[in-house]
Amino acid sequence: MEKMGYQGNLNLDKIFQGGSKSNQFLNHIKQLEVLVRDIEGCVKSFNTSIARNEAANLGNLVKYVGEVRINFSQANSFITCLLAQNTKDQDAATLRGKVSQLESYFENELSKVKIGLANIKQDIWESLIETKELEDYRFILNDWRENIDKLLSDEEQNLRSDLMADGYHAWGNFYNALISSINVNVQVDGKEKNLSVGQAINLRAHPNEVVRKESHYALESIWEEKEELFAKIINHIAGFRLQVYKKSGVNSVLEVPLKENRMKEETMNAMWSVISKYKKPFSNYLNRKAEMMGDSSLKAYNFWAPVTNSNPKIQYDEAVILITEHFSQFGTELEGFVKQAFHGAWIEAEDRGNKSAIPFCAGFPLTGESRVFMTFGGTFLNVLTLVHELGHAFHNHAMKSVNGVNKRYPMSVAETASTFSEMIIFDAAMKKAKSKEDKLIILDEKLKRSVMNFMNIHSRFLFEQRFYEERKEGIVSSKRLTQLMGEAIHEAYDGSLEQPSTFSWVWTPHYYITQSPFYNFPYTFGYLFALGIFAKAKEKGREFEKDYLNLLRDSGSMTVEDLVMKHLGEDITSEKFWEKGMEICVRDAEEFLKLTSSDDIE
Repeated sequence: MEKMGYQGNLNLDKIFQGGSKSNQFLNHIKQLEVLVRDIEGCVKSFNTSIARNEAANLGNLVKYVGEVRINFSQANSFITCLLAQNTKDQDAATLRGKVSQLESYFENELSKVKIGLANIKQDIWESLIETKELEDYRFILNDWRENIDKLLSDEEQNLRSDLMADGYHAWGNFYNALISSINVNVQVDGKEKNLSVGQAINLRAHPNEVVRKESHYALESIWEEKEELFAKIINHIAGFRLQVYKKSGVNSVLEVPLKENRMKEETMNAMWSVISKYKKPFSNYLNRKAEMMGDSSLKAYNFWAPVTNSNPKIQYDEAVILITEHFSQFGTELEGFVKQAFHGAWIEAEDRGNKSAIPFCAGFPLTGESRVFMTFGGTFLNVLTLVHELGHAFHNHAMKSVNGVNKRYPMSVAETASTFSEMIIFDAAMKKAKSKEDKLIILDEKLKRSVMNFMNIHSRFLFEQRFYEERKEGIVSSKRLTQLMGEAIHEAYDGSLEQPSTFSWVWTPHYYITQSPFYNFPYTFGYLFALGIFAKAKEKGREFEKDYLNLLRDSGSMTVEDLVMKHLGEDITSEKFWEKGMEICVRDAEEFLKLTSSDDIE
């Protein structure tokens, strides 16, 4: 296939022309202001509908909420992309403040609706929710009714919403701005380079151990220098969250993230239980990789290192061709989508400074598009990151036909779609592998994913649990945060990682995401769930794409337990379900050990 000259730069003008000075975007904000002001009238109308038991009014209100949310998503995604492209864009930062205040007001009005739902008598509710007008909204309405802060007064809810924009969310935004402003000096190929955090992190997969090590310790030095500042940020985010939980009668820090992920605690516990039982195969993999590098245990900065001397550089154009070819083999919908993404300049992949270190996918539901942001450094790992984010974008694509309020799906299922996309590339690459060396490269990348989900994510979960328990008693010092992180890593990795980054509480952005507490276990859920879905896909071939699209479209309107039961016929509160996916990963580890039983790598 001929190279097409893909640029790897975003086209945001198709969304709103003019960047952070866009008049078109300012008009969109004005439209949002009108929509938000009108919500008060809708809420009053809703209160009347309760008394008259009229489903039509409630149905219209839900549609209206969906419309407002779509408009907010469009605005927030645009601002996120502007700030990621240029972390010093002050106009974009100002726009974020305006939109955040509007959204806080909207969510405050929506909370009144939820309280109203909670106050409806059960017999009236049962007759109301079964009406045809509310057929498409039963799940979300029941969810709103059941998961409301009943202990907070209207005045307290108003105060909480007001404080979130300039307090709670502001700390999260400050973290993103701060970490994006940091640069480090690293020696690469004999030259000193001044790199952004994203560029420095990309060096973790560099073929030269000296470069990997220097980059690792250059970053560690920066984190230690700024640890007090980051400790303040994480403590304030956690403190705000805990105070809200206390006032709302939330006793466990896991209660809210489980509800947001529409997951039972039994499901999460079954998953972690299986993972804890199967640490050994992955410790063996890490130890074998260390042996291949002449060490007794694996140093953290060598985890992402290439496992063979072959380390081909992948150009961005080549990655585009590779991804398009293999996505096209899955089905026509995915094929059309990925071509649109690449040809439509949906992707920012340029390797440069002054941009965000964090890869992400932003959905634009009004225009039915997404934008993917990353730094492409020419490694297979970068290809997988791009594929991962395109998986999120395909999920957004699948939801185009879904009504507004049902477009919101939990993070656990979002990570399923992204991991599924990775599986497509891994499977295709393994089929094409001709030598032992080729198979090792692919197996190594797959096992890195398993280690990240079964060990790294587990360490994040353990750290966050313990940090929040200590934060209830007061501020947790930077030194204690680092100690907690070290203990969690040692436990989750079964002692098989040497010189780990105990400052990962600083540079792991998920701890600072104010919209999604405990953004860790959804990754592991999505990873194992995706393995189960992919096994079904291999059985059915291209016919499975229709089933996959239906699963994604249902993801915003049912619990994860019901979603898996409906589409896979499995009970995910049982450890047996999680063991099926785990067995696939264990086989990968065993195959890696078999292929590396001799130093004679073809």
